[in-house]
Amino acid sequence: MTYRERKNKGQHQKTRKLRGHVSHGHGRVGKHRKHASGRGNAGGQHHHRIWMDKYHPGYFGKVGIRRFHYRLNPRFCPTTSISRLLRLVPKEQLEACKGKEELPVVNLLQHGYFKLLGTGRLSQGVIVKARSFSQGAERKIKKAGGACILVA
Repeated sequence: MTYRERKNKGQHQKTRKLRGHVSHGHGRVGKHRKHASGRGNAGGQHHHRIWMDKYHPGYFGKVGIRRFHYRLNPRFCPTTSISRLLRLVPKEQLEACKGKEELPVVNLLQHGYFKLLGTGRLSQGVIVKARSFSQGAERKIKKAGGACILVA
């Protein structure tokens, strides 16, 4: 008879040798039960407290203030400057307004901007619609003969 055949019959298995022994090789006290101390993080505030405090300090408890109705992006305000302002006006509209007294109109919201900043120079008057203007931008637009219109 080969070793494999003997093994399959159970003659060399530990369970066969331990028949009749009460503890079956797992000790007298512990009893080899399945999840003696609980599954996962069980007992983190009770019987595993020393272990949790040692290896995971700060795991339990609260920190900070709860913010109800927390807005993810409350200060979303894409900006552009005066130096880029005339690029947003179509060339046809610029040419049509050159000889006449009417001014080209730029709605920054349609181009994805909320605020106009005062960086750069403005060569001609423009009517600008935006949610907000910096003081410098407002001053330069009015000096060039344009107008600032606040849009909600």
